Amino acid sequence: MEKIDKIGFIGGGNMAEAIIKGLLGGAFPVARLLVAEPSDERRRLLEDRYGVRVISDNRELVRDCDLLVLAVKPQVRETALAGFGELFSDDKLLISILAGVGTPELERLLGGPRRIIRAMPNTPALVGAGATALCSGRHARVADLRTAQHLFETVGIVQIVDEGQMDAVTGLSGSGPAYVFTVIEALADGGVLQGLPRHTALMLATQTLFGAARMVKEGGEHPAVLRDKVCSPGGTTIAGVQALEEGGLRATLMDAVARATERSRELGG
Repeated sequence: MEKIDKIGFIGGGNMAEAIIKGLLGGAFPVARLLVAEPSDERRRLLEDRYGVRVISDNRELVRDCDLLVLAVKPQVRETALAGFGELFSDDKLLISILAGVGTPELERLLGGPRRIIRAMPNTPALVGAGATALCSGRHARVADLRTAQHLFETVGIVQIVDEGQMDAVTGLSGSGPAYVFTVIEALADGGVLQGLPRHTALMLATQTLFGAARMVKEGGEHPAVLRDKVCSPGGTTIAGVQALEEGGLRATLMDAVARATERSRELGG
């Protein structure tokens, strides 16, 4: 990151905010950040909360910054990148977090071969616990991938993948927090159904998922091995696991990843 003079965000939504928060937490100077955001409300929020300069003109941002983070909805990419071709020189790097939109399409919108890195972060980046996958476009440099890796490591972990795997990443970790929120809610509802107070049930469900995930991440054992350690013969946990199998939880989650992956492909055209 030491070679980057100024970072510009095209779009100031939640993911852009998460990265800004991570950069500032890592002592990146706020004066070297710039955001282009059309919403007056979002501009005021970012300015008040982080002291970052926010403008409404994407073209001004492209002129002023050497690293650009494209953080808009995939459906508005044509509008967001309109007129960038003549401004986008070889000394600029684009990092796109657009779901489903491949680097060849981005090169087309930018008018030719460009240095592009694709990234798929997820919303836990807002609390410094994100999971981001990165891949390089055809004309990106090795140093560009390192720069992107350093950028997203400020908000969580980073994995490097091939571009052909990015839709699957979107279906798994990009959309995954919504699946987990649903599981937490369902577990808490189950506790309430059995007589627990709502707040108690929600806290227990949330901490249970957090603790179990931490065991998988830090312990190095496969989730199936950890599950078997909890399932005593004839005990309460194996009875609950049987209900999960009968309800098709495993197959449903796998199908959720598959459907989100397919939707990512559709968004890319």
